[in-house]
Amino acid sequence: MESDTDQPRRSRRERPAKPALSRDGIVATAVGIMRSEGLGKVTMRRLAQELDTGPASLYVYVANTAELHAAILDELLGTLHAADGGDWRERLEGLLTSYTDTLFEHPGLARAALMIRPSGTHYFRLVESLLALLDEGGIPPGQAAWGVDVLLQYATATAAEQATRDQSAHTRAEWDSLTGALRGTSGRTHPHIAGLAAQLVSGTAEQRMSWGIATLINGIRDTPVPAADIPAGGAQI
Repeated sequence: MESDTDQPRRSRRERPAKPALSRDGIVATAVGIMRSEGLGKVTMRRLAQELDTGPASLYVYVANTAELHAAILDELLGTLHAADGGDWRERLEGLLTSYTDTLFEHPGLARAALMIRPSGTHYFRLVESLLALLDEGGIPPGQAAWGVDVLLQYATATAAEQATRDQSAHTRAEWDSLTGALRGTSGRTHPHIAGLAAQLVSGTAEQRMSWGIATLINGIRDTPVPAADIPAGGAQI
């Protein structure tokens, strides 16, 4: 009877070939890890393990973890869509809401989005769509250019804040405590808070998001950008 050691060993040429590495394949694998394990697990080492390769081979396609996270965000932005109906304001709000909802689904990515700067195809398409909608609304080009940055900052910060709260086990208790403290404020020491206690915590998250976007749009429309030379390296958005 032959033992296992008597069995002929398979040569490397007989083993199934691993799929060739590519940036698209690396990003797709990273997205899969994030969906199942969270963004915190998306590291070069974990990604290399999933792809059955060494971490060093990944740096040919992705410079570092920050760039990888930016590529993940850009990939998810490919699912965004603006509503077909409504005026330009409604479509712009719908697009930003779709962006925020995408970040809501991935709390780690929502927080990371405050720091990372995607520069892929889907991010550029988002910026182009926002600029087109602001142009449709008659917003002057310079104000639209700066306004896109403000709108995306607001939407990203809103998503990051809400995602962080949703992950906390004490969110409800903390909110009740804040509400109670506001309503119990003395009108003698804090007259404005006491007078507006109910309004300070009123409205749904959706209503506040909508109001915030409308407020920013009005400000972008009515506030000219200062006359300034663009640095040689270009302004950062």
